Amino acid sequence: MPQRVLVIGAGFAGLAAATSLADKGYDVTILEKNATPGGRARVFSAEGFTFDMGPSWYWMPDVFDNYFARFGKKTSDYYNLVRLDPSYSVVFSPDEVVDLPAGLEQLETLFESIEPGSGPKLKEFLQQASYKYDVGMNKFVWKPSRSVSEFLSLKLLYDVTRLDVFQSFASHARKFFKHPRLLEIIEFPVLFLGATPENTPAMYSLMNYAEMALGTWYPMGGMHEIVRAMVTLAEEKGVKILFNQVVQKIDVRHGKATQIVTDQGIFETEVVVAGADYNHVETKLVAPENRNYTDTYWNTRVMAPSSLLFYLGVDKRIPRLQHHNLFFDEDFKVHAQEIYETPRWPAKPLFYASAPSKTDPSVAPEGCENLFLLVPVAPDLTDDEATRERYFDIIMTRLEAYVGENIRDHIVYKRSYAHSDFKSDYNAFKGNAYGLANTLKQTAILKPSLKNKRVNNLFYTGQLTVPGPGVPPSLISGLVVADEVAKEFI
Repeated sequence: MPQRVLVIGAGFAGLAAATSLADKGYDVTILEKNATPGGRARVFSAEGFTFDMGPSWYWMPDVFDNYFARFGKKTSDYYNLVRLDPSYSVVFSPDEVVDLPAGLEQLETLFESIEPGSGPKLKEFLQQASYKYDVGMNKFVWKPSRSVSEFLSLKLLYDVTRLDVFQSFASHARKFFKHPRLLEIIEFPVLFLGATPENTPAMYSLMNYAEMALGTWYPMGGMHEIVRAMVTLAEEKGVKILFNQVVQKIDVRHGKATQIVTDQGIFETEVVVAGADYNHVETKLVAPENRNYTDTYWNTRVMAPSSLLFYLGVDKRIPRLQHHNLFFDEDFKVHAQEIYETPRWPAKPLFYASAPSKTDPSVAPEGCENLFLLVPVAPDLTDDEATRERYFDIIMTRLEAYVGENIRDHIVYKRSYAHSDFKSDYNAFKGNAYGLANTLKQTAILKPSLKNKRVNNLFYTGQLTVPGPGVPPSLISGLVVADEVAKEFI
């Protein structure tokens, strides 16, 4: 009989791990806390609108292509991708808006119009970023990071020297660009990595290559179409997914996890892969003597941001909005400091507005607009209804000033989501939305280990372990941990 594997959580990492293990011949069951799959990428419908609950940017299409190709499939077998042009808009004021074109030549022309000489500089910047993307996404993220020896080859050491690991993103960007508008555009992708650009390694310019060269895409039907595809593939491979299973305990005997206890029953197993929140598994599901890390360790980890989200159904179209809109009409540095250095609710927040109904008529009734609003905020803040409403008024006032028309009176559906929801739905440590920050001191072998040091058959996957936060890294995390299980449990 094939060995039984229990996977906790049906997010991207859990689905990827389960599918890969089933493909290798294991008997795999996923235990999912919620009623639907996807983790932070769940979906819900209300009043004729369909809302993706979390991820809304489809970057690194090669990662998804490679994932499905592993199993003899293509993304087009499951969903239809369209490339967005413009990729997104950056709003610096109601009268100053920069639309980022999809084509690199047009992008160089745009940069040149803002800062003479920056067109060729952008080309050089992206050439360097291309190398970092190739090495980072095709080599480093696939390392399980269980030993320093994984990184000791001469070729990898050479690659490290070219990745600008020890240089800050901010100083690297300023070698190429001087204009503050261009710097904000270049630095925007690292805002969600978990540190200010001054404290983020320059190797993460690979994110600029991902968004500018590889493009910003959208799966018709919404981001949850990726989850649907992964679930379909998992079930084709024989994975069983059980929903509404709240895991209460991982039983450990003689250094091995033998069963998982949920509120619905007891499940025997030979291997456990925890795709749930790592800290929650450590502090709530295993006995203290079987933990990898202490409370002190966890409380000194630097977390990526949390988010205040609003899902809005609007009974009219809003012409001035693009699919993705970044509102940088307040001070970027001040908001970043209020997330990372002096954690607090921001005084003058930047925010993001997504209107997927601009591209996809299926997510809103005819003549209506589907809006997803996001304010990045520090983790571990106290959120209440009054705070949420205060920020809703702040960002709606600026959004309405930008589009030049009333939106609030046309809202037919509204839902907010913040720290307390991340905790209740995902057991998210400190209410984080994106996981562990990608700082130098939390890279590779310095991240929480993907295997329990005291429980021989307990592994971890997802955004709090290697390779890190984000949809593509989480998907890769599941594949990496599946390979590690296969090495030890044949």
